[in-house]
Amino acid sequence: MQSNSRVTGQLPAVRVRPAVAVLALALVAPCVGVQAQDTSAVAAPVSSSVPIRDAEPVIVSGALPGRGMWKVSKGEHTMYVLGTLSPLPRDMEWTSRDVVRVLEEADEVMTGYGVRVDADVGFFGKLAMLPNVLGARKNPDDRLLKDVVSPADYARWLVLKQRYIGRDSGVEKYRPVFAAAELYQEAIEDRGMSTSSVIDPVLNEAVKRRKIKVTAPRLTIKVPDPKRALKSFRDEQLGDRACFSKTLDNLEADLDRMADRANAWSVGDVEALRLVPQGDQYEACMDALTGAQALRKYGPADLEGAMRSVWLEAAEKALAGNQVTLATLPMRELLKPGNYLETLQAKGYTVEAP
Repeated sequence: MQSNSRVTGQLPAVRVRPAVAVLALALVAPCVGVQAQDTSAVAAPVSSSVPIRDAEPVIVSGALPGRGMWKVSKGEHTMYVLGTLSPLPRDMEWTSRDVVRVLEEADEVMTGYGVRVDADVGFFGKLAMLPNVLGARKNPDDRLLKDVVSPADYARWLVLKQRYIGRDSGVEKYRPVFAAAELYQEAIEDRGMSTSSVIDPVLNEAVKRRKIKVTAPRLTIKVPDPKRALKSFRDEQLGDRACFSKTLDNLEADLDRMADRANAWSVGDVEALRLVPQGDQYEACMDALTGAQALRKYGPADLEGAMRSVWLEAAEKALAGNQVTLATLPMRELLKPGNYLETLQAKGYTVEAP
């Protein structure tokens, strides 16, 4: 895998739908690089009796500092790690003197981590596979959502669907993980939030102006027969009921908490981010997707661990070769126990939290 490239233009623009579907999209979209984004704003499971409250869209105005960088160093070599968060208020203006200062000195920018599916099917092959890719979102055997989730969860789904999606019947054919992703996206957009990056424009400007090297650590999964892989994925029943249920928990109770996290991130209040409860929607959905036999056949058994190893390898290489590096990681990965930077610390690097 070629992880380093000299870039004199913009960083790759990656529009990622909710992270609950990242790995599935990677599987069914050959030759597409999928970058992991943070979805830390998830709640612990709550009772389905919790009412849905009407609230105004979240609006944050003005230029916000967005500080909160970790510092990793060994000798005179330093890496600053900026925690990212999604979703954030739509049209939010983000600037950070600290980040801009680092970019003025940086020899390299490292962007997140993720998966790249390598399937050599060519341009026309991709077009021919498009109907199959779209079909992979549907439940096998023409089953509907109500046939594969619990009656209690389906009743909750109908309430939330009516509120955020409306009368669209097509989504009723989706697998739970994709239905959850669609509902999540519509809900956060309804609340004035977005998964679009506010950091990329700041990084892009510096990369283009200073011709900074960009590294995008990606785990490459080679799929020699994408048509067979797609057929296998379409025919497989995923264990994604927990993902679906916890997404409903999230949307019933945690939209306001998402706003609290967004506001804390925007002013660099890491302590506040630590205090906001986090659930396991992301983990449940990732587990469902990484457990798919169609993916396990081609990728490593521990996909999360493999992505982590790729990032750590790139980080150590950057620390050895650069005086100053700026890296980004989802805030979720920086705050949880046993995180990426704790691994670097165990290897002898000095890590300073913001």
